[in-house]
Amino acid sequence: MDVPEEDVRSLIRDKYDGKDADLAGDIARLAAGEPLAYVIGWVPFYGLRIDLDTRPLIPRPETEYWTEKLIAHLRQRFGDTSFTLLDLCAGSGAIGLAVLKELPNAHVTFVELDSAHASLIGNNITLNGLDSARADIRSGDLFAPVAGMQFDVIATNPPYVPTLRTLPESVGAHEPHGALFSGPDGLSLIRRIATEARNHLTEGGEVWLECDISHVTEAGTLMRADGATRCAINEDQYGRPRTVVSYYP
Repeated sequence: MDVPEEDVRSLIRDKYDGKDADLAGDIARLAAGEPLAYVIGWVPFYGLRIDLDTRPLIPRPETEYWTEKLIAHLRQRFGDTSFTLLDLCAGSGAIGLAVLKELPNAHVTFVELDSAHASLIGNNITLNGLDSARADIRSGDLFAPVAGMQFDVIATNPPYVPTLRTLPESVGAHEPHGALFSGPDGLSLIRRIATEARNHLTEGGEVWLECDISHVTEAGTLMRADGATRCAINEDQYGRPRTVVSYYP
């Protein structure tokens, strides 16, 4: 596999700060199909440097796009009032970290199944100089680590790829399957989120949920069936239905 010159330039700039380096090992990794972000070791996201040392799911531009919309909405809704947000299935923590960065009145709880990634979130908070006093990082299965807790907003990019779908080699062979696949229709974890979310929301709470573009309508139906009064489907920057925003009484 040929390595694009653009990738080599990015490697030199972002991993080695433009300095001379022996790139043979890195280029071999790229030639074997490993994602550039893993080889560099970090990825930019909403003005943050998101470390990827534990190899979580690489934050995507689509997620960054709706996170920007979420932040604008939170700023408008809460103003200077303190509020709580749960970054569920947090991975690297990119969504919640961006909220912490932009909104000083936000208190963010991160929940991530993999304890190694949970530790990574803490490292990313420190790396970016964010206020750790407004962050709570917990490891465990979905809502179990926040039993009895409620939040004003839940933001989540859960696994949502159908298990039989063939992904590009750079994704399927290198990124964590547990963060990608979720049952035959990709909705297994979303069904659990829909069932449990209402118990973890304050009055007037919201859930911002990234979905597979082929199953956004079904995801909205699941959220309404378990307590959402209405759902809005938002498009990504490419005009594809990408997120379901659910509103609760």
